[in-house]
Amino acid sequence: MQVKIESTKENPLLKRTEVGFTIVQGPKEKTPQRLEVKKAVAVEMKVGDDVVYVKRMRTKTGTNITQGVANVYKSADQAKLVEPEYIQKRNNPKKAKDEANA
Repeated sequence: MQVKIESTKENPLLKRTEVGFTIVQGPKEKTPQRLEVKKAVAVEMKVGDDVVYVKRMRTKTGTNITQGVANVYKSADQAKLVEPEYIQKRNNPKKAKDEANA
């Protein structure tokens, strides 16, 4: 899996960087999971994965190319204020499962 950052846009009001990315998988690989993509984008942007939230991923039909959008925040607290709860759960599924069982 290769992650390439296509575009970045600073959003100073929300204290985040909006990132457009493209992932190229091998011909026999499946679409990567959201947590794998989150970690790969964090490495590319040189930040911790706790401030990266993957908003959207779409694989083009019949290809091995996935395009997506992620938000990279200045701090984890700012991310929790801005991101909707469903996006937070998608990007932290183990925590969401633990809370549901409690």
